[in-house]
Amino acid sequence: MTRGTTGRVVLLAALALCGSLCGSIARAAEVEGVRVEDQVTAGGQTLVLNGAGVRTKLAFIKLYVGALYLTAKKTAAEDIIKDAGAKRIVMHVLIDELTAKDLTASLNNAIAANHIPAEIALIESRLRDLNRMMSNVAVLKKGNTVMLDYAPNTGTRITINGEEKLVIKGEDFYQAMLRIWIGNKPVDGTLRRAMLGDTGGFRIF
Repeated sequence: MTRGTTGRVVLLAALALCGSLCGSIARAAEVEGVRVEDQVTAGGQTLVLNGAGVRTKLAFIKLYVGALYLTAKKTAAEDIIKDAGAKRIVMHVLIDELTAKDLTASLNNAIAANHIPAEIALIESRLRDLNRMMSNVAVLKKGNTVMLDYAPNTGTRITINGEEKLVIKGEDFYQAMLRIWIGNKPVDGTLRRAMLGDTGGFRIF
């Protein structure tokens, strides 16, 4: 092999390596210092990051980074809610302490804001199961992670710091959970926009 040929081979190898590394580097987002993976496996499927942002309280208290994963990216809330495929919502806690009482109160208020009483009645007993589980957890610390996975034919799997806590049956329950963040009256409008694909809240690296 000539020196020129060797040089071209080395250059091509370097470019290929760079492409590989760049591809892997681009597979994440950063929100408030939290690394949010671009792809995850949940419900037996590979899911892609639809969007991520920060849940704030009183406009300046940053509670958690919220991320939404779907089988394919979508920008319309109702399309996401009606999609029967696997999904994941992740909350990465930013505040030093987030009490389960405060979190469940926020979630319950959003449920009430986005549903009529007859709809809430259909999931009320399952909401009580969720609230009871969160009460047992009591406090979430900075760096803790809460995941709500939806798997067709299984339901909503709730995991805290990698430990499964509860499985709740029914697609309607997860649809109600989704409306907390992307419904018409979400817990945080800015976070809603981010979850629906507005990348202004994070950077790719």
